[in-house]
Amino acid sequence: MQLNYLMDEKLRNLPLRNGVGIVVLNPQNKVFVAKRIDNPKDFWQMPQGGIDNGENPIDAAYRELEEETGMKNLEFIKEIEGTTIYELPNHLLGIIWKGKYKGQRQKWFLMRYLGKDKDINIKTDNPEFLDWKWIDLNEITEVVVDFKLHVYKELKEKIKQIIN
Repeated sequence: MQLNYLMDEKLRNLPLRNGVGIVVLNPQNKVFVAKRIDNPKDFWQMPQGGIDNGENPIDAAYRELEEETGMKNLEFIKEIEGTTIYELPNHLLGIIWKGKYKGQRQKWFLMRYLGKDKDINIKTDNPEFLDWKWIDLNEITEVVVDFKLHVYKELKEKIKQIIN
């Protein structure tokens, strides 16, 4: 029992990973979401990823989008004010990100995809997604995994203010 407590305490003291997230809109203001390969349940997320050493957040956002979706033809709309933080649930601590982090501190960006749907490619060299779709902004809080729900609620409200 004491050993489990010490292990939990050690995992809770892990640092947060610095990351970016991208809200990608199509011309009809639908939001791009994708289903992760490592979570077969019906959860969807917007593109996101880590910031490499020496990389600035906007460059990381463009890199992550291209790596995960093949998207290149994008219009930058706005950097979302502030940062968001989420922590992993206990059952994922020590597993995700090779056990180095307890969650993420994210800088989010809003972009519009100007390309064609047929050019979106999630079958990349290191695929992260099984499937993708465009959904209504109001739906993002209905499809996300529970430990990121507060992030998506906040983003939904901020995006509504920008696009309305």
